[in-house]
Amino acid sequence: MSSPARQTAVPHAPVAVVGAGAMGSGIAQVAAQAGHPVHLVDAVDGAAAAARDRLAATLQRLADRGKTTQDHAASATANLHVVDRPADLPACTLVIEAVREDLADKRALFAELAAHQPADTLLATNTSSLDVSAIAAGLDHPGRVLGLHFFNPPPLMRLVEVVHGEATDEDTLARATELVRAWGKTPVRCTSTPGFIVNRVARPFYGEAQRMVEAGVADPATIDLALREHAGFRMGPMELTDLIGQDVNLAVGTSVWEQTGRDPRYEPTGYQRRLVAEGRLGRKSGRGVFRYDASGQPLDAAPDEALAHQLATGPVVTNPVARTVAMLVNEALDLVDRGEATAEDVDTAMRLGTNYPKGPVAWGHEVGLDVIADQLRELEVAFPGGRYRLSPALAAAVRA
Repeated sequence: MSSPARQTAVPHAPVAVVGAGAMGSGIAQVAAQAGHPVHLVDAVDGAAAAARDRLAATLQRLADRGKTTQDHAASATANLHVVDRPADLPACTLVIEAVREDLADKRALFAELAAHQPADTLLATNTSSLDVSAIAAGLDHPGRVLGLHFFNPPPLMRLVEVVHGEATDEDTLARATELVRAWGKTPVRCTSTPGFIVNRVARPFYGEAQRMVEAGVADPATIDLALREHAGFRMGPMELTDLIGQDVNLAVGTSVWEQTGRDPRYEPTGYQRRLVAEGRLGRKSGRGVFRYDASGQPLDAAPDEALAHQLATGPVVTNPVARTVAMLVNEALDLVDRGEATAEDVDTAMRLGTNYPKGPVAWGHEVGLDVIADQLRELEVAFPGGRYRLSPALAAAVRA
């Protein structure tokens, strides 16, 4: 059932955030600094009030450092309000949830929100892996439900994926996109495809490096160096997964793999599974791929610079740069070809959401799609099984 007609998003209208953890608090800060009254809710007693106090301290620190004015920090702090239950929220222009990644929990929450909020309230999920259509299923007005996937930390990261499910109204998308842009963010649109844009396209960045380390091509620090120095990535995949958390990265990768029918392109590596099984979760546990001191600095990340250069200029099978870029390009072209996002939005998402030096679609045209195709064919011969198959879009472009 489609939703009733809605008005344009109202500047500084009330916004609610359900879930006062790191993501929810960050989103609340963004909205409060943009001038909205923000109502915080959390299922844990006292969590929303604690989040409000932390945010007040954060805003004061920003003012003390000259990042904002004292008046603006005070105004944003005054915008933060605590509410005990979702049913007690006032009428809002937007309610966004940032609760745990459990479909049943989210569906129950959205049913409660739909029962108490006006029919023109936007209901958004910050999920990074669940299907927006499944979350909206069964609601009277599923057209007002969408995904607004912020990246961590929300106050600093510019990208927001605006995700539409099967029933999401165009008016809902337009209002949400306008609101996100008014908050100083860069919105990109995509369908509710597994992993959306960033977490879908980025899978090879982690997977190729892990497979090369597992095969003994080079040690993790050397693979990271090759991708930083010879491809321009800000961080190597091994250090980045340690920063994200090996368990978190594995969970996202596993979700994408399961939702795509266990497509070999997205199959998690045995290497990462072993890290998680051994409790080597990254910086937060003191050890992941690398070991870390108490300040979070790596203790044993000493790359072989000569080998890193040799690999980055060598054949594709042992070349972390060529393998990674070819797979990123292939994945991006496939997503665009399926109509799940535009090429422009894919490139914008990967530059802003993951700090890639170039968008993968543009990168593919720069390298040459015929070169990318030849590299993937060589990899498919070396490692048969479907992981390196050409996307239909790449194959068609090469034929043309």
